[in-house]
Amino acid sequence: MHQITDPEIKKRLAFDNPWWESGEVDARFRNWPRRAYFEGFVQLVAESRVERAVVLMGPRRVGKTVMIHQAIQHLLDKKISATRILYVSVDTPVYTGTALEQIVRLFQETHRHKRKTKLHVFFDEIQYQKDWERHLKSLVDSYPHIRFLVSGSAAAALKLKSLESGAGRFTDFILPTLTFTEFLKFQGIAEPKFIEEADGSVLDIGDVNKLNTAFIDYLNFGGFPESVFKKEVRESMDRYVADDIIDKVLLRDLPSLYGISDTQELNRLFTTIAYNTGQEVSVDELSKSSQVAKNTIKKYLEYLEAAFLIRRIYRVDRNARRFKKQSQFKVYLANPSFRSALFGKVQNEDPAIGKLAETAIVSQYAHSHLFRDLHYARWKKGEVDLVGLDPVTQKSAFAIEIKWSDRALEKPFQELRATIRFCQRNKLDQLTVSTKTRSRQETIDGIKIYFLPLSSLCWLIARQYVDSELSWGWHPMTGPLTMETIPARLKQRSR
Repeated sequence: MHQITDPEIKKRLAFDNPWWESGEVDARFRNWPRRAYFEGFVQLVAESRVERAVVLMGPRRVGKTVMIHQAIQHLLDKKISATRILYVSVDTPVYTGTALEQIVRLFQETHRHKRKTKLHVFFDEIQYQKDWERHLKSLVDSYPHIRFLVSGSAAAALKLKSLESGAGRFTDFILPTLTFTEFLKFQGIAEPKFIEEADGSVLDIGDVNKLNTAFIDYLNFGGFPESVFKKEVRESMDRYVADDIIDKVLLRDLPSLYGISDTQELNRLFTTIAYNTGQEVSVDELSKSSQVAKNTIKKYLEYLEAAFLIRRIYRVDRNARRFKKQSQFKVYLANPSFRSALFGKVQNEDPAIGKLAETAIVSQYAHSHLFRDLHYARWKKGEVDLVGLDPVTQKSAFAIEIKWSDRALEKPFQELRATIRFCQRNKLDQLTVSTKTRSRQETIDGIKIYFLPLSSLCWLIARQYVDSELSWGWHPMTGPLTMETIPARLKQRSR
């Protein structure tokens, strides 16, 4: 049997790295709009003082390969020599059976780099390299002058193995599905406008109907860059998203990772969750509805979460205290557009839109470290859709009621009685309530209530937490973001 030779590999490397000759990345990558996460990623790419590999993780089709090439162009723009940058798509057949160490050696040979020459090496689709995490760790130890960056679509594999084998050697960077702010930007839709009142509050004054139309589009196809820019993808979400993203994870990635023999069981569970996104469930209920054993359910939930397909939040009581036994929880799709890919698009008055809208709100929080302290409250006589706990004191920090209706604004005493009592009991002086179209601020029983259209609220949450998490998220000196702090934060962001 003939073996692939070193000259053949070098030839392929030259083909995959056109900037060695042209000095720039292919236009199809350069011209693609940048994700909000780009600046954070290139900061890690440029950081050479820390001897760690960067592991770029995320669902399929969210733009990891594009962002890598944009990062390479960024290095070229910073006058990094083109021949000091290597990109390798590990799933290319010519690299099959070729060790990562050999590829690095051939790269050094091609350009006569010395062992201590500072280089940037990108391995895309790294999960196709057997025992990649062990080899990558060895490379990081052996070549401290090389900045290694790897990515892959089998998110569960990357997350699991980087945690197990890369302690002290890997830095994980997650690229999730699109936020609502990114969706609006990619669509060329103007962001909502807010005015600051004398008391520091904010009210929405944007075109609510236009924003609501965009929000419904976001629910239906807004999770992935391709679906935003390509009409054929939007019109065939079942093929491009359900088949290419969901099915490959459920039927290939997870079974190969965890030795799952009955893929139909896993598919049945995910379908059940997708159809009922945002519902409170228990393992017992999921077992009955999906006909999957309870012990298997627990494992599958962990696998689906590791693969960035679902997110879970847990219940607290009316005193905002966690339960010792977390028997009940809410399960959300990682992005609402997964549901439309499986069951068809939703319209303005669709019965499912309420829970899909709630899924969208939770998915914005999921981009932030605040997600770890996000819960919902439910007790015998009431419930609150979202409750944020202070990560230090573990006391309630904020409460949000999510509604795709103006009814709560029109009849607040009837619709919000239990939620107001929760705020009073937990010493919260304000409450955010989403509506469908109307904005207002009023004080009821000592609780300042901000009514905002749900689409505006979704944008606001994403705007706070995505672009620069460190400056916009929770800080022990300033506390959580509140409606009073938003005007000042927006001013800071515009500078």
